[in-house]
Amino acid sequence: MPTITLPDGSVKQFDAATTGAEIAASIGQSLARDAVAVKVDGEMYDLTRDIDSDVAVEVVTRDSDDGLELLRHDAAHVLAEAVKELWPETQVTIGPAIENGFYYDFARQEPFTEDDLQVIEKRMQEIVDRDEEIQREVWDRDEAVQFFRNMGEVYKAEIIESIPSGEAITLYRQGEFIDLCRGPHLPSTSKLGKAFKLTHVSGAYWRGDSNNEMLQRVYGTAWSNPKQLRQYLHMLEEAEKRDHRRLGRVMDLFHFQEEAPGAVFWHPQGWALFQQLIEFMRQQQNAAGYREINTPEVMSRSLWESSGHWDTFGDNMFTTETVDGRQYAIKPMNCPGHVQVYKQGITSYRDLPVRLAEFGKCHRYEPSGALHGMMRVRAFTQDDAHIFCTAEQITDESIAVCDLILGIYKAFGFDDVRIKFADRPEVRVGEDAVWDQAEAALLKALEATNLEYTHNPGEGAFYGPKLEFVLRDAIGRDWQCGTLQVDLNMPGRLGATYVGEDGNKHTPVMLHRAIFGSLERFIGILIEHHAGNLPLWLAPVQVRVLTITSDANEYAEDVAVALREAGLRAETDLRNEKISYKVREHSVEKIPVLLAVGQREVDERNVAMRRLGSKKQEVLSLDDAVARLSREMRERS
Repeated sequence: MPTITLPDGSVKQFDAATTGAEIAASIGQSLARDAVAVKVDGEMYDLTRDIDSDVAVEVVTRDSDDGLELLRHDAAHVLAEAVKELWPETQVTIGPAIENGFYYDFARQEPFTEDDLQVIEKRMQEIVDRDEEIQREVWDRDEAVQFFRNMGEVYKAEIIESIPSGEAITLYRQGEFIDLCRGPHLPSTSKLGKAFKLTHVSGAYWRGDSNNEMLQRVYGTAWSNPKQLRQYLHMLEEAEKRDHRRLGRVMDLFHFQEEAPGAVFWHPQGWALFQQLIEFMRQQQNAAGYREINTPEVMSRSLWESSGHWDTFGDNMFTTETVDGRQYAIKPMNCPGHVQVYKQGITSYRDLPVRLAEFGKCHRYEPSGALHGMMRVRAFTQDDAHIFCTAEQITDESIAVCDLILGIYKAFGFDDVRIKFADRPEVRVGEDAVWDQAEAALLKALEATNLEYTHNPGEGAFYGPKLEFVLRDAIGRDWQCGTLQVDLNMPGRLGATYVGEDGNKHTPVMLHRAIFGSLERFIGILIEHHAGNLPLWLAPVQVRVLTITSDANEYAEDVAVALREAGLRAETDLRNEKISYKVREHSVEKIPVLLAVGQREVDERNVAMRRLGSKKQEVLSLDDAVARLSREMRERS
């Protein structure tokens, strides 16, 4: 007679072993209809799996996060079943749920085409209509290995062989298709619904190893209902229009090339934008009491060993060895260099906090397949800062950092910012007692800010817990940019001290702080958030003066000079082209303000002003136009 405790504390008793489906039905028919699984003492179970002991049970519905992940997992299995029906010679490997969707890796000689995706998707819908029961089966490992080998599924057999001998495994059967899976799954294929779509195909190495054979990875997206699917597909369309790589070419900001993978070649206008971000940040940091420094990009292996980077981060570091046998690393992070600057001279407790900031060039090895424009690079500039303080100063300094970060994001048009608290990762340096202290200190500081936050378990830095600041952009995507980390490990490892009020040496607390994170990545996010339509104060070229006739060339230059003298970034277009062509071209290039001048404007010392995205134009005197634009720029910045 199992006793079932529900999340609200209520209790239900059953005369014999029960199932998640029966429990949901005993609560209500609508819940039974929406249920896709249950959590039994925190572990996910199929609705049909027996429950024969006293446990806590939570019903999982399709609209919940757990339910949506389950739907996506089942979509991957239905995808594999469809491919096997259409091309029986294809071998299946693995197919997990991922953020916003799912994928499955297949071994197949013939490459999948866009037309194939449509055929597969249609077959998936047919499998949903069949309402095939999904059955959980427990198998002996060795029997399962032989079963899949006999089917010609050598990849699946290899996966099962990696499971310890004698361990029971679970297979799931739906129709004629059977697959290795831990589960859980939906009761039947019809429960999946049809709010899914296959999106694209890419290559993927077997088990992620470039020494292994290349497989074909079919991606898809799946949602709880058709409305969510439509919204997501619309977001993808918007994301394609806003892609910073495309807009970077159109706006002539930057480019990439194979000779320097993961590194940006900045063009003059892109570099102007880059410098605008640095100048803005520099003003904010100076006002907040930071002092800017610069540290070497190449430092000895011994320093990285002392900091803990060599052992925990070595695979991501670019290293070199000189002719005299010394080993060096190009810095992946700025923090060890900042400790060296802090250590010069004797620091008293009266001098704390010490706030050091750097726009430091860092290099990290990222796999080629992970590189993505400026969103994932190997060479980047970090707006890094480190605050050396006492334990008693952590709260005040953390509050100040949070205020600074949120204020800066707002200036760039990001009002929706989420905060996550990330605690100790599996691979880390330092004793657990030190981590306990650091996590408690950061949580206390976070709670003192009265800001809402969520927990991101196991995602802290290897040297300390952190706050992650996640921006939500104009089309609903989340980007993790800023961080604040409490570090009680590295200062001691690198010998940083201060003289306390008692006259003895103490180890300072080190707060790591980044706001943009990577300037390159932040610029990519900024471009996509604004769809290239950057606010006037940020635009690399703020105003372009266009001539209607060649008689106005000299006046156009005078207008540009007046704008530059007022602090605006202005250029001219004196080409012998129609004004409509010039307007169209510079609108595509996302120039915020276009000033057209012809003979009438020359005679009256006026300009015809047109804003990006508007078909209206306004005639102003040159003095009024310069005054208005310079005032607007100052107010925005």
